[in-house]
Amino acid sequence: MVKRSGRTSPPAPAWIVVSGRADRECTVLDISHTGAKVVVQESQGIPDRFELAFFQSPDKRQRCEVIWRRGKVLGVKFVVGPVTPQPYS
Repeated sequence: MVKRSGRTSPPAPAWIVVSGRADRECTVLDISHTGAKVVVQESQGIPDRFELAFFQSPDKRQRCEVIWRRGKVLGVKFVVGPVTPQPYS
């Protein structure tokens, strides 16, 4: 059994950043040092890898990889290294 890391759950506004540009607003419901649960208004077109921005500054972004999708809710893990931009499906 894998133990989940400690999570906090106050909702926080954020932006999904794709190819260096804010793509859409989102809300982070759950966050830990390893990942987060992200809610979007429309999940279609969100690539598997993107950056999550809590502030408008480019140095305050977290690289993410989607590990699960359930409707408008995404589970992401935080990754180290460059984000490879992916075209929209």
